[in-house]
Amino acid sequence: MPSDEERPDAARWSPLDTEEWYAARAAATSLREVLTAAGMARDFPYLRADLNAFGHGLIDLGRISPATAERLAELVRRALLCECDADDTRRPSN
Repeated sequence: MPSDEERPDAARWSPLDTEEWYAARAAATSLREVLTAAGMARDFPYLRADLNAFGHGLIDLGRISPATAERLAELVRRALLCECDADDTRRPSN
């Protein structure tokens, strides 16, 4: 008969034992670094990695002000424009 330490026990499950937790934590860290570089770190005080009930990694941005949401939207808009401009310069002209 296996000992208690050999049998998996759902009561002893830890989120720190999952790849999803580490992926969520890495993504939250990356996002925090970008927001810090954009001068928006203080606008996202509740940014954190989390897991849902099924063990899927999530990033919780927390509540933000409308002004912060507008600034974030503008940053994403500009990033998309830069990406489109880069794609246009890579394509050969006909």
